[in-house]
Amino acid sequence: MILYHGSNVVVSKPRLIHQNRFLDFGFGFYTTTNRGQAIAFADKVYRRRREGGKIVNIYELDEETAFKECSVLHFDAPNEAWLDFVSENRSGHYDEQEYELIYGPVANDDVYTTFTLYSAGALTKEQTLEALKIKKLYNQLVLTSEKALGYLNFVGTVPEGEL
Repeated sequence: MILYHGSNVVVSKPRLIHQNRFLDFGFGFYTTTNRGQAIAFADKVYRRRREGGKIVNIYELDEETAFKECSVLHFDAPNEAWLDFVSENRSGHYDEQEYELIYGPVANDDVYTTFTLYSAGALTKEQTLEALKIKKLYNQLVLTSEKALGYLNFVGTVPEGEL
């Protein structure tokens, strides 16, 4: 499996760094199989930090081995379980089982308003899931342990001319 990580720096040796914000799948190293999504994120990070460059790191992951040897939470679609998991993580209230690999749809900026309305109680769970069905959701694979990071092999970066 080829994975991408958008950043403002080259990340040849990924590390787990605690963030001061709550993300979709909680704490971990975020990657995606969607190159365009990683490029957009690299641009966003570069504009926010105003240093480094627009960098998209490329990795290989032996999916079969990693998914067999690590604890995995896999969401096939933005369903009720996914919505609950993302909502609990974004609010900082997730305190159930921890997983080493979490794979599923990413609630990107396009769905931020929908999530805000759901969190505020303006949309029901059913309305939120219905609204998400019409959105183009990409995927993410989050590695949350040193063991999981051990399966990730740095390949290089996307050439600047392709960003």
